[in-house]
Amino acid sequence: MYFPYLRGKQFELIALREMSDIMSINNDKISPIIEPVRDSSTLKTTIKELANKNVNFNIIINPKVGDIINDTDTILNILTHELSDNNNFQLAIIIDDKTDFEEIILKINNLNLSFNGLSLIHNSIISNIDEILEKNNIIYNIINTNKTSKRYYRKFDESSRVSLDDFFISQQKNADYLKTEDSFFSEEHLFYKKEGFVGFSDYLTIGEPYSDSGFLPYAIAIHISYKDKENKIRIKHFVSDSNEDTSDIGGKFAEALSKLISWANTNNINSKAMGIFRELFKRGHFPGLGSIKKLSVMHHIELVINLI
Repeated sequence: MYFPYLRGKQFELIALREMSDIMSINNDKISPIIEPVRDSSTLKTTIKELANKNVNFNIIINPKVGDIINDTDTILNILTHELSDNNNFQLAIIIDDKTDFEEIILKINNLNLSFNGLSLIHNSIISNIDEILEKNNIIYNIINTNKTSKRYYRKFDESSRVSLDDFFISQQKNADYLKTEDSFFSEEHLFYKKEGFVGFSDYLTIGEPYSDSGFLPYAIAIHISYKDKENKIRIKHFVSDSNEDTSDIGGKFAEALSKLISWANTNNINSKAMGIFRELFKRGHFPGLGSIKKLSVMHHIELVINLI
């Protein structure tokens, strides 16, 4: 099963909403993780849409980035109001030795909220993890393999183990992707079951580092994942050429998009997002920077669903 890890920024949430139909008919293959970064109408409509389509998901109730860091009360209040008629989701808790787990559980127990169980996101080795597992209904143990020991996952029942890693190789500037053009992403979908995991998680074509600052880029880069001849996932980076200043962002997008469409047509790359990219190319329309990220996320989710 695939657990795409998304922050609750506007266009990441819209990507989930626009993929809800595809995720619904593949609900045995996918369970998104959402880390809310603000109390927004987009967050509320997105989780409601996932619930209505019976898409299982995990929503973090003690986020570590954004405007509502550790604001468990706000998130639980949103869930209580928006999901009173649905319980096909897990409350996810980012856990390390500084997490006041008992306080969070107390807040949960004081609510009239029905849910499937808990997901723990392990960002470090937890000293009292055996006690936590014994006392709580833990559905998934999502283990950040970069922040725990190699063998830490063996503490958990195989039916709950999910590996989390950041596979996206980010560059300091978009123009730097001109030097790489193509990079390896992952092969987790091929081996996670053999390695004793029920699922795997990644930060898609965005990466783990979080930033909420907006600025006009010198270059436009479109990141599109694809399967190679060995069914491993790689990423193509399509970058604009006129990168001397921040003028004519729409023109920069057209340059990058032209490269993407040529490659996609040559290699018969198809997805819901790719269809939208082709329509944008046909119309000569620039949808905005957020929509580029949204379409990249949508394409990656559909690719992984088709590979597992």
